Amino acid sequence: MTTSTSPTAFAPGTGATAPVRVATIGAGRIGSSHTTLISRHVPDAVVAAVADPVDGSADRLAAAVGAGFATTDIDDVLGSTDVDAVLITAPARSHSDLVCRAAAAGKHIFCEKPMAVTLDEADRAITAAEDAGVILQVGFNRRFAPGFAAARRAVDDGRVGTPQLLRSLTRDPGPWQADPARVPQWTIFLETLIHDFDTLCFLNPGARPVSVHAFADALIRPDAKSSGHLDTAIVTIAFDNGAMATAEASFSALYGYDVRGEVFGSAGMATAGNGRTTDMTFYGAAGVEIDTARRDTILLHDAYVGELSAFVDAVRTGSAAVVSGSDARTALQIALTAIRSVETGRTVGIDEVA
Repeated sequence: MTTSTSPTAFAPGTGATAPVRVATIGAGRIGSSHTTLISRHVPDAVVAAVADPVDGSADRLAAAVGAGFATTDIDDVLGSTDVDAVLITAPARSHSDLVCRAAAAGKHIFCEKPMAVTLDEADRAITAAEDAGVILQVGFNRRFAPGFAAARRAVDDGRVGTPQLLRSLTRDPGPWQADPARVPQWTIFLETLIHDFDTLCFLNPGARPVSVHAFADALIRPDAKSSGHLDTAIVTIAFDNGAMATAEASFSALYGYDVRGEVFGSAGMATAGNGRTTDMTFYGAAGVEIDTARRDTILLHDAYVGELSAFVDAVRTGSAAVVSGSDARTALQIALTAIRSVETGRTVGIDEVA
């Protein structure tokens, strides 16, 4: 990889106070959500365009947010002088290629996780952005969730002391009804737990993962295991500062979307996350009840707005991305090491996967 360089400062043709003109590449569920958030909650940005190869998808989203144009051809976006930055929310296996193409076109880049699915792809994406002098930010939203950000401040302020035990979990809401045949193999590591891997690094700043041991199975859909589908996993990670961490995931939490983190240290402990949509608790004849979120876009609404706002601010000021390509590469390397551990049934050193 090349040495990191400072990104090019934003210089829109219509003046320094002009909003950043963002184009979305990928008008699916998360792309539609991100694009809507930009149009409603990020005042320093406007949606300039939407691109999606599926007929009608880009048109519908563009119309909903008042975008300048819609297209089925990504090159229309990359070649447009009316676009300053792109939001890559296409399928994960296309991310690294799209990052490289966007960087070559001189567009600043917000890329949903994972940035890549191999380390070679990650290195090419990072290098492409560095060589082009453009911002590359990756969508690890939990860093922007108020509770997780506060937990990190507790670490930075020394209140936690030296991190010793860490935990992060993701349990998608159930009942799980997707077709396992349409879920790419290793999704639980590359697209779900990768959030937890980044969270554990975020809450243990400056430390490097050194080894990984993972267990995974098809407990929700045992009939799909023979085709390679895995829906439940737990991963242990050892760091070079002595800290030990666990990450776990399930595709079917019947009680709602569940995202939590914890860092325990020599001086205290910080926890973050819950599935509540409000702080109301109802006490009735059936017992005690709370309202829980059933979608990530609801539970993590503020975090999504935060990461998109941070990206736009980085583009406007020419400052470094809050979540860098290097951060994304570290999380990916943990995910790939976890996959190797499942395949071999042993603890795997992080440097064995390169």
